[in-house]
Amino acid sequence: MICGIDEAGRGCLAGPLVVAGVILKKDISDLDDSKKLSEKKRVQLRELILKNSLYEIIFTDNKTIDKIGLSKALKNSILQIKQKLHAKRVIMDGNTNFGVDGVEAIIKADQSITEVSAASILAKTSRDFYMIEQDLSFPEYGFSKHKGYGTKYHVKMIQEHGYSPLHRVSFKIKSLKKLKLDTML
Repeated sequence: MICGIDEAGRGCLAGPLVVAGVILKKDISDLDDSKKLSEKKRVQLRELILKNSLYEIIFTDNKTIDKIGLSKALKNSILQIKQKLHAKRVIMDGNTNFGVDGVEAIIKADQSITEVSAASILAKTSRDFYMIEQDLSFPEYGFSKHKGYGTKYHVKMIQEHGYSPLHRVSFKIKSLKKLKLDTML
């Protein structure tokens, strides 16, 4: 049994970090790195994954990320997943296991190991759904379009409206150097 782990939202300017762990109970075809799949395909596969796996999805909000940093947030999420999902082998996409014993880090595992692909899809879709929902509360930022990533439009909206309560104020963006933290809503 393999538990695959992957994350979404690591490089975002706003919103949570989402880390998912998946143990598949049944083979699912067409699994791949979530970034290589269309949004429609990700949503279809999400339903199959949820029905045919043991899974854990951990959200770490932006304020916690600002307080403890991304590495610690990732480590905490991996530890929580390991506590809930028990497998002989735990594989995470990437080049580090964030200091968690018993976790193998494999670069591009989300493209070659189905459990990691499934985790990639759950993390991405969970985060996307959350950001689309947050667009209702903060429509001026366009979260449903860019999901909190640092697009030109998103940076422009931060310049115009200041930081929202969803923004990671610890992330430094050159074009926002002059924007003060007191512009937070």
